[in-house]
Amino acid sequence: MKKLYVGNLPYSMTDESMNALFAEAGAVIKAEVIRDRMTGRSRGFGFVEMADDAGAEAAISQFNGKDVEGRALVVNEARPPVAGGRSDRGGSRGGFGGGGRDNY
Repeated sequence: MKKLYVGNLPYSMTDESMNALFAEAGAVIKAEVIRDRMTGRSRGFGFVEMADDAGAEAAISQFNGKDVEGRALVVNEARPPVAGGRSDRGGSRGGFGGGGRDNY
């Protein structure tokens, strides 16, 4: 099983339509469009779990850059989530004081 990230989805895409699309490349275990918790509207990306590596590779080559409703899909292997749910953009802005001076 291999999980794929699918970005730049049209906002009309549903779990079912994404499942049907990716089934053209191989067996799909699960397809999920990520939705905003407050509004329920698509956030424009999702994940597809393919049954095997061959299907995943076929899906990447077949759908990465493919135009769907005027949007070029971005399809690649999903990266594991970063611990703590934070992005890996780096840098910390936390803490007290700053600049190496004592702030009293």
